Amino acid sequence: MRTRTALTVGTTTYLAALALSYEAILRRRCLTWGATTDEVARIMPGDELPTAPDIITTRAITIAANPAAIWPWLVQLGPGRGGAYTYDWIENLLGLNMHSTDKILPQFQNLSVGDTFALGKGGQRLRVVTLEPEQTLVFASTDGHWAWAFGLYPSAEGTRLVSRNRIALPESGLPSRLFNRFVMEPGSWLMERKMLIGIKQRAERGSTVANNFGPPDQDRTHLVRLT
Repeated sequence: MRTRTALTVGTTTYLAALALSYEAILRRRCLTWGATTDEVARIMPGDELPTAPDIITTRAITIAANPAAIWPWLVQLGPGRGGAYTYDWIENLLGLNMHSTDKILPQFQNLSVGDTFALGKGGQRLRVVTLEPEQTLVFASTDGHWAWAFGLYPSAEGTRLVSRNRIALPESGLPSRLFNRFVMEPGSWLMERKMLIGIKQRAERGSTVANNFGPPDQDRTHLVRLT
């Protein structure tokens, strides 16, 4: 009995320490990876959706390419389309049928406001709510609980690609909120970081801007200040 009690206390203490460390040290970096303070504060299209989000992430990366070279990779995002340029095997464990391509696919370049696609069989649908070519692309879930915005902003090094998620968790209990806080948030950082780097690598290949700043596959995320 004493051994079981000690194990329970020890495990609880360890998990509590991990949770406190995440809150105090890692959470802000997880939610704002690669983004500057100004980018986190910037108002972006889609910020009105949903109206009362429980989670907001703003992540960014510098791409040594013009917006025109990045845009095609954004508009073909999605399962059964261009994929998500991240860890496909993880996405497919969730039944999302992601197969990230290394090519621009002409059949998926004519995206328009109002177009929708499903996230896996029986999954929620994302709808295009804002589309400004080579500037802004915003998806929103049809249930109104999630908005995902991409902004392209020219910079001295090429283009800043900024991704913002606004997520509402209505009627979710404490266990669900803890799971989202300590599992889904770090998981989303892991996946989105890979996605942003994947878009960067694809867009920089053959880009004349990239040729001016070094090898196309060079990771220049060290140029971005973490907040």
